Amino acid sequence: MPKDSGIGASTKRREDIRFLTGDGNYTDDINLRGQAHVVFLRSDVAHGRINNIGTEAAAAMPGVLKIFTAADFEAAGGIPCGWQVTDRHGEPMQEPKHPILAEGKVRHVGDPIAAVVAETADQARDAAEAIELDIEELPAVIDMKKAVEDGATKVHDDLTSNLCYDWSLVEENKEAVEQAFKDAAHVTTLELVNNRLVPNAMEPRVAVGDYNRASGDHTLYTTSQNPHVIRLLMGAFVLGIPEHKLRVVAPDVGGGFGSKIYHYAEEAFCTFAAKALNRPVKWTCTRSEAFLSDAHARDHQTKIELALDADNNFTAVRTMTYANMGAYLSTFAPSIPTWLHGTLMAGNYKTPLVYVNVKAVFTNTVPVDAYRGAGRPEATYQLERVIDKAARELGLDPIALRRQNFITEFPYQTPVAVEYDSGDFHRLMDKLEASADLGGFAARRAESEKKGKLRGLGINCFIEACGIAPSNLVGQLGARAGLYESATVRVNATGGLVVMTGSHSHGQGHETVFPQVIAEMTGLSEDMIEIVHGDTANTPMGMGTYGSRSIAVGGPAMVRAAEKIIAKMKKIAGHLLEASDDDIDLKDGAFSVAGTDKSVAWGDVTLAAYVPHNYPLEDIEPGLEETAFYDPANFTYPAGAYACEVEVDPDTGEVTIAKFTTADDFGNVINPMIVEGQVHGGLTQGIGQAMLENAAYDEDGQLRSASYMDYAMPRAKDVPMFTVDHTNGTPCTHNPLGVKGCGEAGAIGSTPTVVNAVVDALQSGGHKVDHVDMPVTPSRVWEAMNR
Repeated sequence: MPKDSGIGASTKRREDIRFLTGDGNYTDDINLRGQAHVVFLRSDVAHGRINNIGTEAAAAMPGVLKIFTAADFEAAGGIPCGWQVTDRHGEPMQEPKHPILAEGKVRHVGDPIAAVVAETADQARDAAEAIELDIEELPAVIDMKKAVEDGATKVHDDLTSNLCYDWSLVEENKEAVEQAFKDAAHVTTLELVNNRLVPNAMEPRVAVGDYNRASGDHTLYTTSQNPHVIRLLMGAFVLGIPEHKLRVVAPDVGGGFGSKIYHYAEEAFCTFAAKALNRPVKWTCTRSEAFLSDAHARDHQTKIELALDADNNFTAVRTMTYANMGAYLSTFAPSIPTWLHGTLMAGNYKTPLVYVNVKAVFTNTVPVDAYRGAGRPEATYQLERVIDKAARELGLDPIALRRQNFITEFPYQTPVAVEYDSGDFHRLMDKLEASADLGGFAARRAESEKKGKLRGLGINCFIEACGIAPSNLVGQLGARAGLYESATVRVNATGGLVVMTGSHSHGQGHETVFPQVIAEMTGLSEDMIEIVHGDTANTPMGMGTYGSRSIAVGGPAMVRAAEKIIAKMKKIAGHLLEASDDDIDLKDGAFSVAGTDKSVAWGDVTLAAYVPHNYPLEDIEPGLEETAFYDPANFTYPAGAYACEVEVDPDTGEVTIAKFTTADDFGNVINPMIVEGQVHGGLTQGIGQAMLENAAYDEDGQLRSASYMDYAMPRAKDVPMFTVDHTNGTPCTHNPLGVKGCGEAGAIGSTPTVVNAVVDALQSGGHKVDHVDMPVTPSRVWEAMNR
């Protein structure tokens, strides 16, 4: 019988009441007394030298308070990058300055040049349009491969070239990998593109800066996934504000998907301008601005090769990728195509040799950073597409080829640095074959053929590394911050419990799931447990939410703090019951002496903690509040097996997803309903990339898909009813909850599954097509069929 509370229960999301009734408190809902409004004048050319910014006429317009340019930020630092990559020759990456407002040159369409602060947003917008710009347009650098050719125009004049770094993993394997390819019985090669995406969270970014002249305190309200990191980066590296004088608040946030991890120039500007003008300053991003200022995602060009022996065992993988950084380095951008991508190139397979080479390139485009999956979707897409192609070239069942090469013993040390602690890939595939009714596919294909449609089946297996850790390891790899998480647990005198967490919720359901964990530990009703997050003034220093880390890293921090609370309460209960605390049990919200009927209620113990009349204070100090930090020993490794069936119209090339089935291993599951929702969301975003979405630039650096008129977002009709299963989990072996991340799996596993299905459909119709680049739009599919 399903549980109705605690771990494993599908408790309804308590957050949804305020969201569905319009009572959410988003950053744009925050309006401070006397606030002014800012509008940014952004570049409409991709690359140009700024000769003059004429602000005199604009500054005299009604309501204008001040117009800021780069000259106002001479004492400020640039927007910092949070990860330094060292290349395969041992040299640090090239790291240009990322100014708050453009200095000397503009480097992408949307680059902020000036900021107008006025009494109203309309007045600021009118004045911004009146600024006279003299910009000498320069050739735009758009094509990554051309960008690193000799003589290419440089995005940054002070760098030696447009190559940020030339990185590899594992360099010492290179010669052995080359020999494996020479000795191979069969080699499959595939060139592919992982298309550029615009994240498009429901809520655009907003920043409100405030300054208290009496105390010297700064406050920034912002749409952020990690307010503590914003405070650290902006305070220490950009504006020079001591952390104790800077408060960052991230209230309700309407989606992030990675695009709200980073520290953006607009946050620093609003904080700076609030002090400069001695009044609050607010910026609300328009959707058009978001296309040109939010960090984009993916944008890789890759050649991948797979070597097999005569028995069809994988012997080596070699992959070479060009990764677009855009015009500047966003906060975590360098780590995405390297340590979050290269370390997953082993996949679910016992391939003994892997070599990964990545060339990161600066171009005159919007900066590129993490987006749902961050490196893992790119790795999975490459690997699962080339395996599918190899199966077709060899005339093998793609499932059988994968099964033959599955890792079966754990822990398993991969040749690309990471060690998988648990998993059962055969069991996942067994579940998938049953749930997807693969045995009935031939009959479904026949029915599609009767309707004049080509039906294809795509299979994909994947593993991901999430809950990035540990801090000492990632520090050696270039991370400039710790990747621990924190929690403070406070129990009030009347028994209510508050968890203050460094994790941030922007759709994950923390306010529902975290109380389930605490309720399981204490026996309290979940409605007695409150979750507080998003405000650096009342939460411990934490690293925020991204990379499927909330329950895997934030959860154990919360558990450890709660364990400290419980241990102290057992001591108090022992005094009250005249027993040793070693003999005290906590069950169903009461403390009892083991083997007796002597007990004391939770509320009596909490009251005694704050009214300490019954025990000596030299043994136990009053109060119940404990903090814990958790730095994980390893990543967690969720895995999955996915199946997709598509129908292709041979006359138009239109692709329709007819059926999509998943089998995931998320370890122990806290709330099955929320997990299923996370998978649905990830699948929809992955299907969006596979079939619809593409951020396309022309040769002049203009974003051709800069609005919803041209950038195709997935809608309800584009996705089927999903069949989702997560009952075959293998617990994580190194965190106290046995949990693995779940938020990114759908986005990681879906793209190759869809493309594999499309290729299968085309081949079933007699078309000699071995690959179609994403998005598999009707025009691309039709062209492939008629090539």
